[in-house]
Amino acid sequence: MKTINIKYRLPAALALLLAFFSCSEDWLKPKPLSFYTPENSYVDADGFYSALTTCERNMRHEIFGDAAPMITEMILSDICVEGTTDKAGPAMDIDNTLLPDLNLNSTDRTKTGWYWDEGYKGIKYANVIIARIDNAEWSNEAERNAVLGAAYFQKAYRYYKLTHQYGDVPYLDWEINEPKYDFYTYDRWSILDRILPELEFAYQWVPETVDRGRTSKAACGVLLMKVCMATGNFDRAITVGQEIVSRHPLMTERFTPNRTKPRTNLMHDLHSVEAKLDMSNTEGLMYVVSYPEVDGSDRIQTMRNMVPFWNSGNMRTPDGQPGTSMAPDPNESDPEMDINKSYGRGIGRARATNYLQYEIWRPDKEANDLRGIYNRDSWRDVGDLRYNNPALKNSGNEWYGKNMIKPASMSIEDTIRCWYQWPHYKTFVPDPLQQQWQGGETPWYIYRSAEVYLMLAECYYWKDQLQQAADAINVVRRRAGAEPLTAADINIGEIMDERARELYYEENRHVELVRVSYLFAKTGRPCEVFGGRTYRLDNFSGPGGTGSNIKQDGINFWYDWVTAKNNFYNKGLKHRWAEYKISVHHILWPVPASAINTNLKGIINQNIGYPGAENNQPALIVPKEGSVLGPK
Repeated sequence: MKTINIKYRLPAALALLLAFFSCSEDWLKPKPLSFYTPENSYVDADGFYSALTTCERNMRHEIFGDAAPMITEMILSDICVEGTTDKAGPAMDIDNTLLPDLNLNSTDRTKTGWYWDEGYKGIKYANVIIARIDNAEWSNEAERNAVLGAAYFQKAYRYYKLTHQYGDVPYLDWEINEPKYDFYTYDRWSILDRILPELEFAYQWVPETVDRGRTSKAACGVLLMKVCMATGNFDRAITVGQEIVSRHPLMTERFTPNRTKPRTNLMHDLHSVEAKLDMSNTEGLMYVVSYPEVDGSDRIQTMRNMVPFWNSGNMRTPDGQPGTSMAPDPNESDPEMDINKSYGRGIGRARATNYLQYEIWRPDKEANDLRGIYNRDSWRDVGDLRYNNPALKNSGNEWYGKNMIKPASMSIEDTIRCWYQWPHYKTFVPDPLQQQWQGGETPWYIYRSAEVYLMLAECYYWKDQLQQAADAINVVRRRAGAEPLTAADINIGEIMDERARELYYEENRHVELVRVSYLFAKTGRPCEVFGGRTYRLDNFSGPGGTGSNIKQDGINFWYDWVTAKNNFYNKGLKHRWAEYKISVHHILWPVPASAINTNLKGIINQNIGYPGAENNQPALIVPKEGSVLGPK
């Protein structure tokens, strides 16, 4: 068996498996003086925790970096669209950019394929631990079960996303240590049913108190709630959620050094680097970590991705002069004139929709909401920025230091990319090691107690217990300063609105909308926000077939919601390079053609609406007991 570096401690698969998991040859090259095999690595708790570290570290890649994969989740939803309007290729015309044989893991196109590759990579790592758990010597049962539970969490974390991004997918539950060419597609419902008891095990055995970045009991509980909700077991989700929030209350008082800074509030505290480093933070349930100036850390680049492109050469004063500069005048004493360091140098990859910028912030209910647009400390608009080009000051131009004004002649490309509002309190991450501040090193929330309250509210909604739903939502709203809701206010739209207010760049927005869509289709419950419209599972992605870019209301909730709330898709909005379009079948993403084509002895189904779906076979059912790939 080939040996690899201790950093991974996993057997190297060959041929198809390499294509299936998209591992590069460099990844497999052993490093000098550090040769280990699984047989001599997985002998004690330390060896297994090293493998878990790989899983936990890789969770960070979804959120960090330029064009982070999380942006794909956002732009295939209601809250954002791709804003880089300077070229052809980015995911705007989804009908033509989201196809199985295109590059689906590209900074300049889409990252849907990243979720496939990295999802199965994480499952592979977790399965090594699961398969070898009894090969080690453990000090006691609790130590063994804590490691096994954390591995179950890591596997379920990937499958929860895959079954909502792709639907029916291959199911892997054991270590693969030889070339494999016969993967098959399994029914998503049976996958969810199978990981549910494993998450129950994890919730029982994984410790409550862990190092920052490790899998915690509370994290296992949140994911258990999500899977319970996806399968309709709302009572169990409520029980787990109540246990979590009883142990992890919201942070309701200011608690970081930000409290002494001007133009900050509790939301700045909660989402600051300091809060995510503070071990007394009771609200954070799981984090990914990237510590400032620590070797191996990464930059989150939230400001590059989400902040408008204010430094465009087309951002001119009303008298036609270049208005902005990365470097302020050296004699300028006002720190906000250094736009780069005050807000970050953005390029507008995730351009906020009107739904996110305006519709969810009502003057009668969110006027005092610290998270919202009426709080100009929390949100910023390009019009809040001031012309800072030193040339304006040196020439005595009257516009120096005045607030920017949108030029009447601004092109649609620049309007999309350069002129919108954004939640500054969420995106601002100091980046002192860079000349351009794009978002530096910081831990980041994966789960918080605030989301648990919103999940509880949704559970009560599905159970028609609307007062309890309002009570749960109001815990989060009261902390933010919003007006409380009543039972009469509660519907699925109000719940999704509140998630958008609270969980920007924390939740997988597309995944959660799809989860709700599956529930509407499975239960047949009339959707009150669309006049009592009902949905079905048997045409969940539309009719399929050649040229199936169907734009028909009433097929799935995701399409109806996204096209109703997103003011870009299917509205005829065009710019030089593309028109924003989306179709019914994009609720599920295309399985990368490479995964299907190299699977020579098995069948991996393509999703309905994409080329290749005509070759599909009925999805297999994951057995409730035993193993699909391992010992029977």
